[in-house]
Amino acid sequence: MSQLDQRSQLLLKTLVERYIAEGQPVGSRVLSKQSGLELSPATIRNVMSDLEEMGLITSPHTSAGRIPTARGYRLFVDTLLTVKPLAQTEVRELESHIHPDEPRRVLSAASSLLSELTSFAGIVAAPRREAAKVRQIEFVSLSDTRVLLIIVTMGGDVQNRILFTQRPYSSSELVTAANYLNHHCAGLAFGEMVDHLRSELVQLQQNMTELMSAAISAGQDAMEDQGSSYLISGERKLLEVDDISSNMSRLRELFRMFEQKSGLVQLLDISNRAEGVQLFIGGESGISPLDECSVVTAPYEVDGQVVGTIAVIGPQRMAYERVIPIVDITARLLSNALSGQA
Repeated sequence: MSQLDQRSQLLLKTLVERYIAEGQPVGSRVLSKQSGLELSPATIRNVMSDLEEMGLITSPHTSAGRIPTARGYRLFVDTLLTVKPLAQTEVRELESHIHPDEPRRVLSAASSLLSELTSFAGIVAAPRREAAKVRQIEFVSLSDTRVLLIIVTMGGDVQNRILFTQRPYSSSELVTAANYLNHHCAGLAFGEMVDHLRSELVQLQQNMTELMSAAISAGQDAMEDQGSSYLISGERKLLEVDDISSNMSRLRELFRMFEQKSGLVQLLDISNRAEGVQLFIGGESGISPLDECSVVTAPYEVDGQVVGTIAVIGPQRMAYERVIPIVDITARLLSNALSGQA
């Protein structure tokens, strides 16, 4: 955006700041007063017209004023934003709630504080567990075509999954299949089993291959479900945000995403691989329920190793200069608390 001269940058900055603060389209008269530039309303209208052609602002409905687009917010955040340090009282509040403790409680406290301090939804993706190693597998017949898969991990966790099979399996067949998997796969994660058994499964009787393949696939899903959880606080606060709640179908999509998790987990995983605070404005997230939102994320660590992500989800019209440092400091405090208890 090097084609933006200083005057255009200042007017865009003023417009975005006024719109974030007041939520009303900003007209040329307000910009003339607030920008400090001695420009005529006609000159300001010309600059606004140029900014609109560049896709940085838009005119809603029949209003004479303008509002920022997602592209305008992006330019504002990247080049014009002045981040404000948090007040010491807020930093102390964060510190008092996020200290070495039982891990789940620390994560829950972090998501609650993110929501309280921003008035939006606060999210903490829990550290992914290492791929669980299998100690034992059992099969129990439930009906002709339903088999209960019981997985016991080396850590003592027990997971159950129901398998729907093409044909009935006798008790002796189920015992044989379980014995085979336990003999060949004890101590392996399900992902490792796939490679380990690929050649062996081909050599087995075809009618047993289906059961074992289904068991490995279901077991892998069970372990992945376990490893991708997150804690969310304050999602109901988004009902009070006019920019989001005015579109009921989009709001339903957003809450469906919170329940199903998969899309959001994918976004938080991407943030895991980045350094520091990341910002996704509107469609940048690639997740359609978030097209009207902004997501501010930051990874957190345990002993120098990134293990998860925290995030705030709110409207595009958010006070970025305040939300960004809240997310940044919370991630740092969470890293310190979790590393301190290791």
